[in-house]
Amino acid sequence: MCVTAVESRPAAVSGASTSSPRPNRRPVRARVMAFVALTKPRIIELLLITTVPVMFLAEQGVPDLSLVLLTCLGGYLSAGGANALNMWYDRDIDALMDRTSQRPLVTGMVSPRECLAFGLGLAVVSTLLFGLTVNWLSAWLSLGALFFYVVVYTMILKRRTAQNIVWGGIAGCMPVLIGWSAVTDSLSWAPVVLFLVIFFWTPPHYWPLSMKVKEDYARAGVPMLPVLASNKVVARQIVAYSWVMVAVSLLLTPLGYTGWFYTAVAVAAGGWWLWEAHALQGRAKAEVTGAKLKEMRLFHWSITYVSVLFVAVAVDPFLR
Repeated sequence: MCVTAVESRPAAVSGASTSSPRPNRRPVRARVMAFVALTKPRIIELLLITTVPVMFLAEQGVPDLSLVLLTCLGGYLSAGGANALNMWYDRDIDALMDRTSQRPLVTGMVSPRECLAFGLGLAVVSTLLFGLTVNWLSAWLSLGALFFYVVVYTMILKRRTAQNIVWGGIAGCMPVLIGWSAVTDSLSWAPVVLFLVIFFWTPPHYWPLSMKVKEDYARAGVPMLPVLASNKVVARQIVAYSWVMVAVSLLLTPLGYTGWFYTAVAVAAGGWWLWEAHALQGRAKAEVTGAKLKEMRLFHWSITYVSVLFVAVAVDPFLR
């Protein structure tokens, strides 16, 4: 394990937020959009893509649509609360990074106190919503994911170790467990397998993006793997995780949860992923840098891959 020590609250935040007008002087629409931005909607879209298909698999058909809506709403509020609390804690380093410099706390559109109250409020509401309308197993899993993302990843791992995204990614794996438990009020090997798929998917999904913006992370003192290791080392790690991810994705069929359709999609999508991962490794070995490294090809494909795989999870029960 590659570990490095960094300041837990590095550097003073730039004057952008202190020189900005007070939040209550901002237009109402802009303020509303700022609070929506605190929830990171684009990331939550990906979480819901891994939640709903698992509900179809658990039901072996179409689950109760009201249950799906309540699960999605609870999941959005929970993940939104986690993301808001992440921005509250990371507001210092967000001000130092180009890709996060326009977040609401950095620009002053939302105050730290407002963000903290908003995040904690969403955490409480989402947990009660799950518990009272879905089931308490889903509620505790959701709260556990929020705690893991905010405390274990954001506060403990992110600024201290290059393994931050590996273990911190566990929070992003939880929606598959929540989707299954929402339907069955229990857990099984199927959601565990899909949990592991997302666990091994997260590093090779995120490391290519980190390779692209490693100067940002270096400036903020965040020890992402591409900041500490060469492109060759990062690409080798990406390939290793990719092979394990594809292998794990094929376990659902021999365990009896899926049939030919899912298997065909998993093999085809996994094969293309491995092609892209090895291509990136080849460019890294050749010491290609800059735009020609094309690291973002794998990042964009990773989103397509997980979407296609989980659509197959949802469709497969209808073709068996």
